[in-house]
Amino acid sequence: MRQNTADYRQLFLDDTPLMDVRAPVEFTRGAFPTAENLPLLDDRQREQVGTEYKRSGQQAAIELGWKLATPEVRAERLAQWRDFAQRHPDGYLYCFRGGLRSRTTQQLLREEGIELPLVEGGYKAMRNFLLEQLEQHCASVPLVVISGHTGSGKTDLIHLAQRALDLEGIACHRGSSFGRTSRPQPAQIDFENRVSIDLLKLAQSPGRIMVEDESHLIGRCALPPVLQQAMAAAPRVLVQEPAEARARRIIRDYVADALVRFADSAEGAEQALGEDLRSSLGKIQKRLGGLRYRQLDDQLQDANLQLIHSGSADAYIPVVMSLLQEYYDGTYDYLMQKRQGEILFQGDFDAVAQWLAEQPR
Repeated sequence: MRQNTADYRQLFLDDTPLMDVRAPVEFTRGAFPTAENLPLLDDRQREQVGTEYKRSGQQAAIELGWKLATPEVRAERLAQWRDFAQRHPDGYLYCFRGGLRSRTTQQLLREEGIELPLVEGGYKAMRNFLLEQLEQHCASVPLVVISGHTGSGKTDLIHLAQRALDLEGIACHRGSSFGRTSRPQPAQIDFENRVSIDLLKLAQSPGRIMVEDESHLIGRCALPPVLQQAMAAAPRVLVQEPAEARARRIIRDYVADALVRFADSAEGAEQALGEDLRSSLGKIQKRLGGLRYRQLDDQLQDANLQLIHSGSADAYIPVVMSLLQEYYDGTYDYLMQKRQGEILFQGDFDAVAQWLAEQPR
């Protein structure tokens, strides 16, 4: 029979399936990549039991919990838990602290002849472990920051690197005002947990870890301060691409490749993409200034029409070039002034890609 565990490191290294029996509202605030929410109590029941606990103590709360567990409720919960245990014979369950809810779930399963071990300390202990590991790794793991102006291909280079922490991939966002992807962004705590887990896995073997230069926000996901500090001090690889090449790469990423996100739109993919681009431009209206924003919005609408009527994205080039020169390059240069690390290598995209290929695994 498998035993309960407090080996959080191995749970995360092995991507162990986890059954989270906390209420949905708790799960939504933060969980782990391999966790599945199969709650003992739903949000309303949790609230009722919590109120009873404050009013009359633990025993009264337990008694209320059992009253709420009607035969129908218990049958539904047990069916879901049984299915999880069958699908994941190597899985574990947890609640917030590894206490009453975990042990109650374990007892109910055991009465059905199913043994599912729990994680001692629960969510809180695992979360604290990841925060501690993130701080330790940011202080000890050799990071190399891939830097370069917007459109230099930094994300592509991260994907080419043998060992890399893909922050934008974890955040489901490309980092700019136009960076929304087809996937919803994770909750902040989920983002932090995944960053720590990925770094934990990378740290199991020696060597440099590549990370893309980012501001403190990737969409709505904030970089943990300890990681921001480590990146600011880390050595850099500088990608130097001409403005037109950067503009064409941006159009590839944000127009040509982005059309698939809007394939099911009733008004047509091109029309929906155009509206999305205009909405994104509106996010930086104040920084552009009213007059310049209106001029660029007019250009963008013309480019959208050309895409609809001819399928050509060439009309976006002047708009993107203007945004690079008047907004993004200046913002990036300001960010670069805060970087302290030495420059290990610099060159165009192809040169940096070759440098990365020559790095030891």
